[in-house]
Amino acid sequence: MIRTLVAPEREGDLIGLALADLEAGGSFESPGKLETAVVVLSGVVDVEADGESLGSAGGRSSVFEGPGHTVYAPPGTALRLSARGPAQLAIAAAPGGSGAPSKARIIGPGDQRIGEAGKGNWRRDIRTILGPEHAASRLLLGETINPPGNWSSYPPHKHDRQRPPEEVRLQEVYFYKVDPAGGFGVQIRYDDAGAETFIVRDGDVALIRSGYHPVVAAPGYSLYYLWVMAGDGRQMAPYLDPAHAWVQES
Repeated sequence: MIRTLVAPEREGDLIGLALADLEAGGSFESPGKLETAVVVLSGVVDVEADGESLGSAGGRSSVFEGPGHTVYAPPGTALRLSARGPAQLAIAAAPGGSGAPSKARIIGPGDQRIGEAGKGNWRRDIRTILGPEHAASRLLLGETINPPGNWSSYPPHKHDRQRPPEEVRLQEVYFYKVDPAGGFGVQIRYDDAGAETFIVRDGDVALIRSGYHPVVAAPGYSLYYLWVMAGDGRQMAPYLDPAHAWVQES
């Protein structure tokens, strides 16, 4: 089963995100019009790009187990992913941009930038799958895991104005998972026009077009989110809320 999580809702939206739950022998096919990155959340898939085998991708049973595999395809490349057993895939897509996308490939844990950010109750683990240093046309994406009770996207930052080098404009989508699955996190989004706060549970999605957007995991529950960003370029220059930037500077 393939379910659309985010589709362009108005002119200017760039990011599409879908979730595929495959049984053994099931497959996902992308026609190749858009730049595509398929994150293997769980399970193992055999990968073909334009009819040629790239090998297998995946192997983790859960996103909380460790870094996984992502299948990348530039615009104009058709993908087919066939599940060896039950598998769950997150499919991110965007129109081609100004970056040099290179060729279709499997991005493994060793190809990612993996590390920690923050400290104390705002420490989190970050796996950057497609950063500015990686060959791609427009997409930027990765995985963040908050330990129970911890914050991320903190100090609060935003990226909704094009004023480099201080800030660059990027749209963003979060796709959440929670361990254990019955838990929750809290997503906040605010700017000068106002604020909104909402609970996020396993499988929820947030579309972030503007504003500062910190997120916190409820005590007792680890919070994962896949983050997907797209803009006019592939530079990342988040702007910290000046009221709270001191937390990082200290």
